[in-house]
Amino acid sequence: MVYHAAAYKHVPLIEENPHEAIFVNVLGTKNVALLSKKYKVNRFVMVSTDKAVNPTNVMGASKRTAELFVQSLQNLEGNTTKFITTRFGNVLGSNGSVIPHFRKQIEKGGPITITHPDIIRYFMTIPEACELVLQAGTMGAGGEIYVFDMGEPVKILDLAKRMIKLSGFRPEVDIEIKFIGLRPGEKLYEELLSNNATTVPTHHEKIMISKDPLIGFDEIEFLCKQVITAAVKRDKLHVVQLLKDIVPEFISNNSEFEVLDNKNLTDASNLI
Repeated sequence: MVYHAAAYKHVPLIEENPHEAIFVNVLGTKNVALLSKKYKVNRFVMVSTDKAVNPTNVMGASKRTAELFVQSLQNLEGNTTKFITTRFGNVLGSNGSVIPHFRKQIEKGGPITITHPDIIRYFMTIPEACELVLQAGTMGAGGEIYVFDMGEPVKILDLAKRMIKLSGFRPEVDIEIKFIGLRPGEKLYEELLSNNATTVPTHHEKIMISKDPLIGFDEIEFLCKQVITAAVKRDKLHVVQLLKDIVPEFISNNSEFEVLDNKNLTDASNLI
């Protein structure tokens, strides 16, 4: 079996460097998946993200592109590999996650910085994430996207206050909480299902199958080659426009790439 978890996951970094998302999240996935098919690996399991759902940033759109490529391999003639995708939210305590970040800020005496007072996220622990990925990897006939039940979303402001109290301090008295504004590409809440998807239950109460629209191999292969070529040229706007062509639901938020959405809307209006 191959478990493919390598990816760039930090939204602000990738908004500044879209080509890097293409090299790692798209081209990297493409290479590993095709090699798995070539050498007849039994199962290929890709770890994706809830940011691939109705993406508002380059990172999420690049992961959705990777999902589409992996799914397209399943029904190719002669393929014997079961290609499986798992999709979930934030993992507590993982590299770059919010809890270690808050802990460092508390140790320094504050302030704790939060992008927005209403921002919420889904979380699961590292053991939970590993267990569900391993279980999903043994399920299905291939071609599925498995979505995990992440429980109730957590308000980041409430998490910050709780961490301050557990550290023996008082929020806004001993430790300041400072709101710094949404970062480029960031949204207030994440979703596990796209607007065009439906879910099918499995025998595992915490694992569902997301039925998303598919793209055939020839089409997604052509589109991936286009966006990889643009990434090699470091053409930011062209890279992001091509991602928007591949993932039509990709609408940039609080980002320099919103200009592309305005252009696409104007072009569509002119066709009516």
